[in-house]
Amino acid sequence: MRSLKIGDLLAKIPVIQGGMGVGISLSGLASAVAKEGGIGVISSAGLGLLYNKYSKDYAEASIYGLKQEIRNAKEKAKGIIGVNVMVAMSNFTDMVKTAISEKADIIFSGAGLPLDLPSFLKKGSTTKLVPIVSSVRAAKIICEKWKSNYDYLPDAIVVEGPKAGGHLGYKENQLEDENYSLEKLLPEIVSEVNSIGLKYGKDIPVIAAGGIYTGEDMHKMFELGASGVQLGTRFVTTEECDASSEFKQTYIDAKEDDIEIIKSPVGMPGRAILNDFITKIKSGLTQPKQCSFHCIKTCDISKSPYCIMLALYQAFRGNLTKGYAFAGANAWKANKIESVKEMINSLVQEFEDYKKSLISVSK
Repeated sequence: MRSLKIGDLLAKIPVIQGGMGVGISLSGLASAVAKEGGIGVISSAGLGLLYNKYSKDYAEASIYGLKQEIRNAKEKAKGIIGVNVMVAMSNFTDMVKTAISEKADIIFSGAGLPLDLPSFLKKGSTTKLVPIVSSVRAAKIICEKWKSNYDYLPDAIVVEGPKAGGHLGYKENQLEDENYSLEKLLPEIVSEVNSIGLKYGKDIPVIAAGGIYTGEDMHKMFELGASGVQLGTRFVTTEECDASSEFKQTYIDAKEDDIEIIKSPVGMPGRAILNDFITKIKSGLTQPKQCSFHCIKTCDISKSPYCIMLALYQAFRGNLTKGYAFAGANAWKANKIESVKEMINSLVQEFEDYKKSLISVSK
């Protein structure tokens, strides 16, 4: 299996662990993945709530929390540590500046177009910038704006398909439309990005994400032009994942028809595992009284049936009666808790076995 090169960073295993909030991927999971040769990613979403003992000011606690998580991850592993920062977050600027000042290796940014991301780099900054997109148009706009305004091009681009977990960058009617599938989008974006890279003399690897679960899935993405893959869901059922054991068990217990598309208060569809809390939401039995965080720019408390931040935080802690677990389309395939090392070894073995099966058939 080939390595993944992003600028001067080299991941021995071409696997990025997706950033999962609230609290699902912190320094524990990110450092374990980095240690095994992949790219570990800390989610910056909700850190102000996780670190509220430091400060009751959400923004202040978020900055402190991200500093601690990056430092903890770097102490535990010498590998590549990234940070996921959503454009839709109200403290986007704070999180980006903190990630750069703490010398995070990479910032992954989606849930909107991070058009001004390069503006935060200072002279001597080493942090790589990787936008997450769901269309050729978005990839092209970002490359053009960054080059025009900052003379900078993405160090890599993540293409996230509609089978991902959590918030999705698609309209609900596009989620099952083959024209928006990762298999359709990936080659188109690879072609566009390669053309841009060739024009300006920069190698911009494209990483496939969304619904990738097995080594066979990985191999198929490489065949379509991906230089690496991003997985979130499969990393949840690892010992090192920062979520509670109850959260992980939700994945183990899930059946295929338990994976649902829900309407999130932030105005985007999301994929989650059906539970009683989601059923209550559908019945209109939940209603937040106030917003204590103002965490997402697009969230309107007057129209929200529940607080997304508190729901995800409660789930992270294991209280699934007051929250729910975001999950990718293949979460139902999880059947055991294993170490990150075991999981990555299995992934690599699956990749090699599938590759051998193709060779065997061709003979």
